[in-house]
Amino acid sequence: MILNKKLLGLVLLFCVQMGAAVLAETTLIHAGRLIDGKSDEVAEKVTVVVEDHKIVSIEKGYVKAKNGEKVIDLKSHTLMPGLMDMHTHLTGELTRASYFEGFGMNPGDYAFRMVGLSEKTLMAGFTTVRDLGDRHLLSISLRNAISRGQVIGPRVYTAGKAIGTTGGHADPTNGLNSVLRGDPGPKDGVVNSPEDARKAVRQRYKDGSDLIKITATGGVLSMAKNGQNPQFAMDELLAIVETARDYGFTVAAHAHGTEGMKRAVKAGVNSIEHGTYMDDEVMALMKEKGTYLVPTLMAGDFVLKKAEEPGFFSPMIAVKAKAIGPVMKGTFKKAYEAGVKIAFGTDSGVSRHGDNAHEFVLMVEAGMPPMKAIQSATRVASELLGIDDVLGTVEAGKLADLVAVPGNPLDDISVMEAVSFVMKDGKVYK
Repeated sequence: MILNKKLLGLVLLFCVQMGAAVLAETTLIHAGRLIDGKSDEVAEKVTVVVEDHKIVSIEKGYVKAKNGEKVIDLKSHTLMPGLMDMHTHLTGELTRASYFEGFGMNPGDYAFRMVGLSEKTLMAGFTTVRDLGDRHLLSISLRNAISRGQVIGPRVYTAGKAIGTTGGHADPTNGLNSVLRGDPGPKDGVVNSPEDARKAVRQRYKDGSDLIKITATGGVLSMAKNGQNPQFAMDELLAIVETARDYGFTVAAHAHGTEGMKRAVKAGVNSIEHGTYMDDEVMALMKEKGTYLVPTLMAGDFVLKKAEEPGFFSPMIAVKAKAIGPVMKGTFKKAYEAGVKIAFGTDSGVSRHGDNAHEFVLMVEAGMPPMKAIQSATRVASELLGIDDVLGTVEAGKLADLVAVPGNPLDDISVMEAVSFVMKDGKVYK
């Protein structure tokens, strides 16, 4: 019995030591170039040391492996932090059939489709996303499944169901006949008073959302005539923002029209999504309040092209798409030059998931330097999310979310569309 106890103790000690060795697996990433998300300079010939799920150090030169350390050779690549998209909709993608899907698809159908779309997003180099409006609260379930390792995808921060007003851009019954339309309320994301607004935010908390999304103005793709009009009274906006703060939420505001943007920024939202008709006054307010712009140039580009295809949109939506689509690049250029904080976002789900990196091309075409565009999807996005203490830059102690592209994106920004290496939380997915 004594011998067996001693033997058992030795076996347990060996197992603990072996387990520690497995847990402490070290990977050396030899990168030809490093964009760290902080500096405007590119470091050359560096080794990023990863242990388990964290970055341990960044060393000059190519450090030689020892004691079974793993080496990943990216000497012909540019390494950078995992990319972040601050505006996605993982429930689906816009097609000719999108407006009729709700009549034939069950929640499970959407859920299974989301599995493939989330994997496409991660493989495109986007290790973290915000989902800004879903169906059936499925983005919350997706977030949880990814966190448990059951589904491959990015780290998801989700708003769940977006909040709008009766007939507004987030009213889920727009375009339905009078029998189906009903009278949706705060639980469904439709509010018409400060009391409704508070209840809707608290419902999002109950649902398990990470943040709040509101539709401060009309939108392009909803079955409603006006794509620009303000859709909340000031007391409703203040009730949303104040209640959101109580529950630890940030607030993202979809907005195309100037007056709706102005009200949302004054109320204290954290980000303006799209910002199509932003004027100098709104830009000055955003700078004063520290509000971010999430430009979604891909959405404007995509709907403008689709509006030219006969029958893709209803006439009502096609008119709005043709009006708003061409304006977004010019507004983005003015906002960047004015010094408004800009966080990367695509509105993928309008455009195709997995094509997210094309936004970089459009941003650079509109006048943003490549390095600033990359920083908007790394450090700046992490600051908007409030996770810059753990993600957004390549620094010792941060989570090992890293991606790489062949060549140098500062010479040719389109290589951002050719991500060839993806590591999330220390695990290599591509």
